[in-house]
Amino acid sequence: MSQDEGDSLGGRLGRYARVGSSVGGLAVKLAGQRYLGWSIDRDKHAGELKAALGGLKGPLMKAAQLIATIPDALPPEYARELAQLQANAPAMGWSFVRRRMGSELGPDWTSRFGRFDKEASFAASLGQVHRATLPDGTPVAAKLQYPDMASALEADLNQLKLVFAVGQRFDPAIRTDEIHAEITTRLREELDYRREAKHVALYRHMLRDEAGVHVPDVVASHSTDRLLTMTWLEGEPLLNWKTRSQEERDRLAINMFRAWYVPFYFYGVIHGDPHLGNYTVRADGSVNLMDFGCVRIFPPRFVRGSIELYRALMADDQDRAVAAYEDWGFSGLSREMIAVLNRWAAFLYGPLMDDRPRRLTEGMADGHGREMAQNVFGELRRMGGVRPPREFVFMDRAAIGLGAVFIHLRASINWHRLFETLIDGFDVESLARRQETALREAGL
Repeated sequence: MSQDEGDSLGGRLGRYARVGSSVGGLAVKLAGQRYLGWSIDRDKHAGELKAALGGLKGPLMKAAQLIATIPDALPPEYARELAQLQANAPAMGWSFVRRRMGSELGPDWTSRFGRFDKEASFAASLGQVHRATLPDGTPVAAKLQYPDMASALEADLNQLKLVFAVGQRFDPAIRTDEIHAEITTRLREELDYRREAKHVALYRHMLRDEAGVHVPDVVASHSTDRLLTMTWLEGEPLLNWKTRSQEERDRLAINMFRAWYVPFYFYGVIHGDPHLGNYTVRADGSVNLMDFGCVRIFPPRFVRGSIELYRALMADDQDRAVAAYEDWGFSGLSREMIAVLNRWAAFLYGPLMDDRPRRLTEGMADGHGREMAQNVFGELRRMGGVRPPREFVFMDRAAIGLGAVFIHLRASINWHRLFETLIDGFDVESLARRQETALREAGL
């Protein structure tokens, strides 16, 4: 079987059977451990689950990576393994590319480019990117979606329910129905390259005054529902900067911070996937953003809740914290639950509350965050659990992904002052007006 056929919908079904067997078996064994006292090697089975999922290109792999970042949605052994799944799947071959490009731009598609690289520059979970030039020599990136992705997505979403079954059998503190709904909506959006083109326009508008962040132009004449062509942005991987001077690493970290949080605190929009493959770094430490499939637009009140909770923690104001959680969409929280959630929030907001230059993990033992999460969510489980608002999935994803970047860079920054400059003079009505204008201009 060719590689192209192996990733068709039919080719996926045999591998789904293996995934289903692996995940279903794990769920049964976890239940047996809980109710019958069976002993299982969870590390071993977590490795088997990763191996089963790792054979699949596409939405299921991306969803598994997302789930791994949500505290207590899965047992820690499984979360640790799934977080290591890589989206760099093998690229489709030239015969596939030639056929797919012909179906998108017509049989004479090669005449519309000056040059088109046969080898993909990057292969991800939903499509692959080829470097090319337009006839006038302009360098571009052509992002081509894999075949049958719409059908494969719906099949993958059914498999996703099996993955969640592992977490449910583990009796988690987090109820996963809203998480599944959010991942479903966002992954369906990611297959719509017309929508992604509008996301690019939105980001060009929101970051137009940010000298440290660069957004490509969409080449509309060379873009379709399943092909997105954008100007090529030259840069190098972020990990190449780990050995730079402290000043250079700090400057890059600040540019990354602003690339993600200027859109959120000024427009209520966040890029939900700070994957290392979604941006590169220029020689001056400025950042190129290159993938806009996973973008989340929030109601203005959610942004207000984020700021109000920070203010509540700074002032130790319980009533203000309650109002913030309600802005976020929590309901029916007891005072006891709020106290536990405040402990978790104080941990997450800690670097923002400390008015001095510091590293994110300063003063923390290795694994402190994981232990804190397990403690907090264990207490929530004892109280009957909590259903997080669906907006949290990609907000958490962005925060965890960016935090990992800052830790990689060993950035030492006054996070408090950086954050205060973003939220100074915040007004929810002004944000709502800015958001409405930006979405209208982008055609969203």
